[in-house]
Amino acid sequence: MGTVLNDGRAELRVAVAGLGAIGIKLVKALDAGIDGYVLTAVSASNPAKHKGFLATLKKAPAALPIEALSEVADLVIECAPANLLGSIVAPFVSKGKTAIVLSAGALLERDELIQLAKQNGGQIVVPTGALIGLDAVTAAAEGKIASVRMVTRKPVKGLLGAPYLVENNIDIETITEPLRIFEGTAREAAKGFPANLNVAVALSLAGIGPDRTRLEIWADPALTRNVHRIEVESDSARFSMSIENVPSENPRTGLITALSVIAWLRKQRAALRVGS
Repeated sequence: MGTVLNDGRAELRVAVAGLGAIGIKLVKALDAGIDGYVLTAVSASNPAKHKGFLATLKKAPAALPIEALSEVADLVIECAPANLLGSIVAPFVSKGKTAIVLSAGALLERDELIQLAKQNGGQIVVPTGALIGLDAVTAAAEGKIASVRMVTRKPVKGLLGAPYLVENNIDIETITEPLRIFEGTAREAAKGFPANLNVAVALSLAGIGPDRTRLEIWADPALTRNVHRIEVESDSARFSMSIENVPSENPRTGLITALSVIAWLRKQRAALRVGS
């Protein structure tokens, strides 16, 4: 643990795994100061590329391989390619520590990580990310949810290269009007669009699961923002939500994703905590 704070609790040591658009924003926020946390380490596929950036920080964290992060941190924020999820999360949760996961879609194929956390007192956190209303969905799930439907519309450049498009020979680069490119379950969407639909997986985990959560994906050449609309029918409420997210430097990821992680960190030590 780090320094002991005025309230008697230890400062938590944080590692950030991945220094893409989201990871860099989180590193900057932690370096600027979030009460109760200290940034101790980062990991990146090409550490030399980020040497200049890390040198600009008030207190440069150690740049370490993924497997070394759990030795110097109490909590890891995963901002890396989905195929690295297991190697990032497992060392932390197996030691009873916390892993904040942004590649939520990859969790559907890694049930053993959840079991590992359960057996060792660790925790995997899927933040709100680019969606609103997850608190409402989680509350409704304490009763009975009949259906959850999500319609996602994205700019063309945010969908290019998705495995589903490649495997089905769907060309969207030259479209001139909105095109529905997928309809199915959240589980299917996570496989076909692993860099795009973590929001759908988070929604499904909060509600009725990835096999009952229905999803449509549209490519829209007129859009500059990622648009999500959710409709939920339950025995406690019927509600719909819509959000238009400004893309980050990575067109596949919304700017609000990093902000939601920062908000979660602040909430853990807040004197007044709003939201479940």
